[in-house]
Amino acid sequence: MKRNTLFFILFIWTYSHAIYAIPTETKIPAQAAVASAHPLATQAGKQILLQGGNAFDAAIAVTAALAVVEPYSSGLGGGGFWLLHEQKKNKTIIIDGRETAPALAHRDLYLDQNGAYIAKSSVDGALAAGIPGTVAAMVHLSEKYGILSLKTVLQPAIKLAEQGFPVTQHYQKMAQFRLSVLQSFPASAEIFLHNNKVPKAEHLIIQKKLAQTLRLISEKGHAGFYEGQIAENLVSAIQAEKGIWQLDDLKHYRVKEREPVQFQYHDMQVFSAPPPSSGGIALATILQILQTYDFELLDETTQSHLMIEAMRRAYRDRAEYLGDSDFVKVPVTRLTHPWYAEGLAAGIHLEKALPSDNLHEIIPAVGKSVSTRTEGQDTTHFSILDTQGNMVSSTMSINYPFGSGLTAAGTGVLLNDEMDDFSALPGTANIYGLVGAEANAVAAGKRPLSSMSPTIVKTPQGIALLGTPGGSRIITMVLLGILEFEKNSDPSQWVKRARFHHQYLPDKVFFEKKAFSKDMITRLKKMGHQLQETDSDYGNMQAISWDYKQGVSAASDPRVEGQAIVFDIP
Repeated sequence: MKRNTLFFILFIWTYSHAIYAIPTETKIPAQAAVASAHPLATQAGKQILLQGGNAFDAAIAVTAALAVVEPYSSGLGGGGFWLLHEQKKNKTIIIDGRETAPALAHRDLYLDQNGAYIAKSSVDGALAAGIPGTVAAMVHLSEKYGILSLKTVLQPAIKLAEQGFPVTQHYQKMAQFRLSVLQSFPASAEIFLHNNKVPKAEHLIIQKKLAQTLRLISEKGHAGFYEGQIAENLVSAIQAEKGIWQLDDLKHYRVKEREPVQFQYHDMQVFSAPPPSSGGIALATILQILQTYDFELLDETTQSHLMIEAMRRAYRDRAEYLGDSDFVKVPVTRLTHPWYAEGLAAGIHLEKALPSDNLHEIIPAVGKSVSTRTEGQDTTHFSILDTQGNMVSSTMSINYPFGSGLTAAGTGVLLNDEMDDFSALPGTANIYGLVGAEANAVAAGKRPLSSMSPTIVKTPQGIALLGTPGGSRIITMVLLGILEFEKNSDPSQWVKRARFHHQYLPDKVFFEKKAFSKDMITRLKKMGHQLQETDSDYGNMQAISWDYKQGVSAASDPRVEGQAIVFDIP
């Protein structure tokens, strides 16, 4: 390991005096780029840029369009994080549009009278839904950062909702996965199914009510969704299904602007999501552990072993310390400190895995179940770069495919099941196999812990924008993407790289088929790692690279159906 005291002293001074900005001098890109999880959303972003909008206007258009064409991944009934870089002000900020727990929520909301978790109570139906933040984020983007009217930038999404979009194979797979839940809610079945079955390919999904809701938002902004008729319809639908929303929950919802987590890895400045996301802190932990070694000089198997051990420790800390920093004290400075990472690295053996049980136990081990969701192509991400140098990296979700399954009649709004991201019972795994402690317990007005990790990385040679869906695996996918970027590879390499993942509990390394060679698998097992090949590929990364010399390039994950485009602005 390297021990350079002077380096760390200089780093701490720099860190403590850093402004959350990306020093790009006076450089501006020659072309614009949009990468999103659906071609129709990508085209919506391009349309707005060609109409004279900036990256923030295009972000609203893409957010709204994805809400229409990816109902299984995001929507007006969900939330997310929008990482922005405003080039003119050299300012980098994150908009936290994460859902909040309703005022009547409490720590034992999902427990029975014996203190046991009530199966699926935080996943299906009205009680699973948090107060949505996506609409508030779009309005905030428009009012503070955009240059076109909200009515203009929402027009592509309104048109898509009114005229419909064709069902794809990916849509069919998602609908089949959640078929029984969609069938149990008539308003959802009417919109997202056909004759109460998964629609055939090319069948048009038309959403007239959603178009009306979008139009009302375009005219009245925040009040068009969080007050008035839409709000009343949302609350009525929730309460009719024994949910606990009240009108004041919606009326009082606000997004928050937060400073991103910022840290240094080699010559990279990394900016990612702060609490209530765990993404930025976990990335800082993992990458700074790797930085204590001559990582690039290690053989490939040892590199993978080291990454797994770093993941294990970062996710252990996630489970113990992380939650909504407005409610609990999250030791961000300590957890992102390079000396803390060095301390964690001291416990890593380069030839032997340390079982998760041997790490300091957080809580009674009652949640060591394997995740029931492995593909991780629900949730969504997009990246945008305009020709002024403005950037947006955004990850959004309604959590499980098609969220709670409940659509509020009269609104077209499909509601999230993000309440499952809380620790319903500390020590019990959520739908993605993640365990948590009291820091992430349910509380009124609190935002559930997330793994969403929209990220911007800056080097002396250029900038990367990247992010992905994938539940608990988002962080490790972004990690692998950053390491690919460090190799000066094209974004197409970042998005198609074979993936592996460890999240502390369950104590297993999940990996895609091509992630490890047979020899590596043998060696990793001898080191003590428990390996499990995933039954399918996972993730859906959307990435943009701005190389100061080579120009702009972009790529969409080949595992799904997105589109990445680079184009001129006349």
